[in-house]
Amino acid sequence: MGHDGSMPTGKRPSGPFTPRDFQLVLLRRMADHNPDLVEDARRELGVSIAVMREANRRWQAMLRSPRSRSAASRYRSVLGEPESTAPRRIGDLECEARQWTLPLWPDLRFEVLVGDRGAVWNEWLVRAPGAEGPELRTVDDLTPWSCTVDEAARAFAPARPLQGSAPTRWGLAFTAPDAHGQRREVVAEFTWGLLQRTAVGDR
Repeated sequence: MGHDGSMPTGKRPSGPFTPRDFQLVLLRRMADHNPDLVEDARRELGVSIAVMREANRRWQAMLRSPRSRSAASRYRSVLGEPESTAPRRIGDLECEARQWTLPLWPDLRFEVLVGDRGAVWNEWLVRAPGAEGPELRTVDDLTPWSCTVDEAARAFAPARPLQGSAPTRWGLAFTAPDAHGQRREVVAEFTWGLLQRTAVGDR
């Protein structure tokens, strides 16, 4: 039995979709690039691969259900009341930033930007307020799960956003020095806002 009282193997009984289930959904998307990190995180949660797949199946079913609630309401029903809410301005538009704590990433927060009439503009992991972010100086510092989209974009400005290969994925293109000070062209890929992998070439 897992530390939270859940069974570590087999299918999880049907019931409310929990914050733990949601973390499994995030991991499922990250497994394409970093299966070893995902495996460690899955074991930390004390669940089997079958349980992770079932959580993802249930999440997709919720998204596709004709009776599905709005994305903003869905996150509140799954994760509970936000840890914090704050107004946010992006260009000429105003929205509300809602953040939740996820135990797998204590130094990060899951952030949802909610606009007019409850429309969700963005949903990703960001650094927690007051948490110390990574020192990003060279391409060697860009290790999987080390930083968020915003942190990489600030550290290696100007960065150019790239369309992700799937929903919940983002890309950034920028130049960064290697260990010898040589400038390199870098394409960084993120899932749910967290760095997954980089491709480094010559400038």
